[in-house]
Amino acid sequence: MKIYKPTTAARRGMTGIDFSQLTRKKPEKRLLKYVRRNSGRSSSTGRITVNHKGGGVKRMYRIIEFSQTRMNAPAKVIALEYDPNRTAFIALIEYADAQRQYVIAPQNLKVGDEIVFAESTLLTPGNRAQLKNIPVGTSVYNVEMEPGKGGTTVRSAGSSAQVLAHDGEYVNLKMPSSEVRMFLNGCFATIGAVSNPENRFYRLGKAGLSRMKGRRPHVRGSAMNPVDHPHGGGEGRQGIGLKHPKTPWGKPALGVKTRNKKKWSSKLIISRRKK
Repeated sequence: MKIYKPTTAARRGMTGIDFSQLTRKKPEKRLLKYVRRNSGRSSSTGRITVNHKGGGVKRMYRIIEFSQTRMNAPAKVIALEYDPNRTAFIALIEYADAQRQYVIAPQNLKVGDEIVFAESTLLTPGNRAQLKNIPVGTSVYNVEMEPGKGGTTVRSAGSSAQVLAHDGEYVNLKMPSSEVRMFLNGCFATIGAVSNPENRFYRLGKAGLSRMKGRRPHVRGSAMNPVDHPHGGGEGRQGIGLKHPKTPWGKPALGVKTRNKKKWSSKLIISRRKK
């Protein structure tokens, strides 16, 4: 974590990401892609469907290898880079045939290390294996929800899931939210924890940095009218204007569970996350 001297009011309290551990190089041109941004607007009507989004600096998308297209082929880490589209750092790996890929970098990964994707492999950070071949107590990330679909969960900075038990064709994982969930043992996961764990201490310090990230000013719900927000209304400055906050359709919105009870994946959840 980088701490700045309070040379201005904005610098006071501002913290930044320490890029000294990353490789000084330009992004791999073949692994860049332009993605058009809608900035919170519907792609069909053009109307705002998500508030407080818009603007932001231009950035190219890095094509990340979330799955395992190259099996049993050792790859060498040649660079650690910053990705403006995610909180974690990414690693550039190169195979023996000079093909390169971006992967999410784990903690303690260094340039020159070797990683491999295989059904069973060493418990080295960055290696990717099937859950059935990963022992209990191991930390994993970039976990597949369905075999062969690529990692979709546990990908943010500093996060990791823990293998709790092997139960038949399922493996029990403790997620970062403390939820315990079952995954098919044929799903792949990467060994270790996601890089950049200090991201949780990152403080913007000024509104300008927030605008550069594409976030527009946020209006408090308690400052609105009841017709505009569940917290609106009331006399003076108070948190929730009405007796109970409601949704735009008049239903209760405080402490009400929103998960669909008929969702098929509910049977895979052993215990819900703790508050």
